[in-house]
Amino acid sequence: MNRQNRVDPEGKLVAVSARGTLMGNRGYLHDEAENIIRQSARDAWVTCLLSFKDRRRKIMQPGHYTELFFLDEATALAAGHRPCSECRRDRYVAYLEAWARAFGLERRPTAKDIDQQLKRDRMGRRDASVSHLEDVPTGVIVKAENAGDFYLVHHGRLHRWTFDGYGPSQLPASVASNFTMVTPACHVRVLACGYEPELHPTRDRFQ
Repeated sequence: MNRQNRVDPEGKLVAVSARGTLMGNRGYLHDEAENIIRQSARDAWVTCLLSFKDRRRKIMQPGHYTELFFLDEATALAAGHRPCSECRRDRYVAYLEAWARAFGLERRPTAKDIDQQLKRDRMGRRDASVSHLEDVPTGVIVKAENAGDFYLVHHGRLHRWTFDGYGPSQLPASVASNFTMVTPACHVRVLACGYEPELHPTRDRFQ
């Protein structure tokens, strides 16, 4: 049985077999029967390594946080998660520095400040139309309005997103659709200021 702990780019929890390359945490979301009963139990939504310091966890233990899984970091950023400050320390520091550049800060922001901004952006997420995909930074995920498919933007081209990986590179015109922004506004700014998300290896098949 597939547990409902795989995350799509809009942050929804779905039951599929694909595991992905990153784990995440929003707090304790499941009941004793492993049913998802809430979408969030904390403000800090983080992404973690699948393995860290030989720690072992039993998935969906009663009373413990719900282990979530993402295709890759672009998916996690789109869903509204940030890097963990412990197991992904180097990525977290790079993320803080890009955030400071994006918001014109003289010093790195605190995790609390970031978590509050992300919470606002997640709650205020709207279907913002994207008119010029060539201006959208690499790592952003958009949604095709005609079929509802998700696409990764990569240097002005598109790769269709699935729980198993990315499809071939396409020109936006070949999709024949209008697009809406999925990645939260603050993360679009962070990506535009030099943060490079770790992408699923299927993306590298299509240079």
